[in-house]
Amino acid sequence: MKRPGFIERHNLWTEIQKEASQKIKAVVKEQDLLLIRTAWSDQHGIVHSKWLLPQEFLSTLENGMHISTGTFLFDTGSAMVFNPFVPGGSLDIPLMTGGPNIVAVPDPDTFTILPWAKRTGFILCDEYFQNGQAMPFSSRGILRQSLAELDQRGLEYIIGLEVEWYLAKLEDPMLEFTHVGSYGKPGEPALISAVEHSFQYLSEPHNPEIHDLLLVLAENLVKMGLPLRSIENEGGIGQYEFTFDAMPALQAADTMMILRMATKQICRQQGYIASFMCLPKLQGCSSNGWHVHQSLVDRTTGENAFMSADSKILISDLGKHFIGGILKHANAASVFATPTINGYKRYRSHSLAPDRVGWGLENRGAMIRLLGGFDNPSTHIENRIGESAANPYLYIASQLISGLDGIDYQLDPGSPTEEPYAAEHPMLPKSLSEAISHLSQSTLFSQKMGQEFINFITKIKQSEINRFLESVTDQLPEEYLTQVTDWEQREYFELF
Repeated sequence: MKRPGFIERHNLWTEIQKEASQKIKAVVKEQDLLLIRTAWSDQHGIVHSKWLLPQEFLSTLENGMHISTGTFLFDTGSAMVFNPFVPGGSLDIPLMTGGPNIVAVPDPDTFTILPWAKRTGFILCDEYFQNGQAMPFSSRGILRQSLAELDQRGLEYIIGLEVEWYLAKLEDPMLEFTHVGSYGKPGEPALISAVEHSFQYLSEPHNPEIHDLLLVLAENLVKMGLPLRSIENEGGIGQYEFTFDAMPALQAADTMMILRMATKQICRQQGYIASFMCLPKLQGCSSNGWHVHQSLVDRTTGENAFMSADSKILISDLGKHFIGGILKHANAASVFATPTINGYKRYRSHSLAPDRVGWGLENRGAMIRLLGGFDNPSTHIENRIGESAANPYLYIASQLISGLDGIDYQLDPGSPTEEPYAAEHPMLPKSLSEAISHLSQSTLFSQKMGQEFINFITKIKQSEINRFLESVTDQLPEEYLTQVTDWEQREYFELF
């Protein structure tokens, strides 16, 4: 009798996933796929993968795929933060000693064919230790855990994506060995040129300059099944915004991961560079925000739990308490919404980005913007704090964790403001270092994400901060905390 595989032994798939895996096997054969990119997310929200041939991939659908813990040991500049060759792997976790393999388990619900890569499939994975225990640093696993708690309450978390990014023409990839960098020292950024002239916000006349490329992007995203809703030219030179239909939270996070990966790969094929870095060091640059639209739905009735049935009230009590939780924990959660040093330069007064903790009615200057109202089934909130480079699993999980805490303790968000940049509200962190300090003091995130993970992400981010500070010793804080440095351009522009 055949011994059950790793996935079956540890009961890691639902019946729906099991059925989906059988369909995948048929698709691999029918489509004559040669390679399947079997992928996972690191702590930064960067996709990593192994390219498996069909026979090995089919085995992975039973036993998972062994991967190194290596991708979890580095900061954004590939500087090694943890020494795996000491007891506990520098993390006080015996299972991390020695840099052992862990098991990446494919999620059949995420399988797709990459239309821009010949005979190639793609699937996302969840990470486990070899004993079947969930890997505590798996950001997708952290979101799954938060959603499982929500499911017990009879609610579903619905997310809409609104994502800004930059497009530039590639002139020189700077691939001479003297330019490519090394561990902890990213290389020189590619030389690029603009794709349009001056300010073109929602302007139609210049669209022939970029129509063909955006058409290629749209065609590929739609072929992959991503629910693309709209495309628009934003405020910066070469800045675009993609929005997507509202969808369940895990699907939304997966969509964000695939969007960034696909956009960067397709643009590079066409001779361009796409960057989701928050504030590139480019002339005429506006910051890239990632606005997370969110609501809760009653699983039994299918009704929007944020919708008010009282004509005098714009949002339900549950919705108000959810806002209260997000506001209370905003400074600690900013590590997940804005995880880069660069992102904090976006928090500027009168900039269409928030600079303090507060909420408003249809107000784009507030951190939380309420849309909809009485008897409106589309009533939801939009958090405008995030940057496009954020890890989607951690960003969305931090919102849910904060909101549920607000519901549990019936937190009052106070009155909505009409003057978001003048209200006497707590200021958002001015730096990643300040945000890390808030996170380190948060009992909520330690309880919900696990103290092991909070220690892990804090050390990862501190390594990034330390390398940055070493690069700006000749500058004053008022300069390097407000102006984009060369270090940031090297660190983030091509990574995100």
